[in-house]
Amino acid sequence: MELLNWIGENITFVYLIVLMIFVGIELISHVPSVLHTPLMSGANAIHGVVLIGAIIVLGKAGEEDWISKTVGFLGVIVGTLNVIGGFVVTDRMLEMFKKKPGKGGAKS
Repeated sequence: MELLNWIGENITFVYLIVLMIFVGIELISHVPSVLHTPLMSGANAIHGVVLIGAIIVLGKAGEEDWISKTVGFLGVIVGTLNVIGGFVVTDRMLEMFKKKPGKGGAKS
């Protein structure tokens, strides 16, 4: 019942979140597949902001506030995995553009 009251009081935010979901899906579906990997790897790297937010949550959590500590810790773990994954994808993508030795040389 509290959830329904919260939704009723914050209906503008609910509409905004639903609109953001639809706009995000529409934008992502129109990105050419050639650009999808670089955009997603860059977006994952930008999610380092999640790390900063999670560290702030951990720093501001009270001594007995286990919920904030747990959410902050999970945010640090997931944010770190996301940032590292973005850099790994970018590195693998850039490896595709390097010339391989022995290929494309003059024929003898």
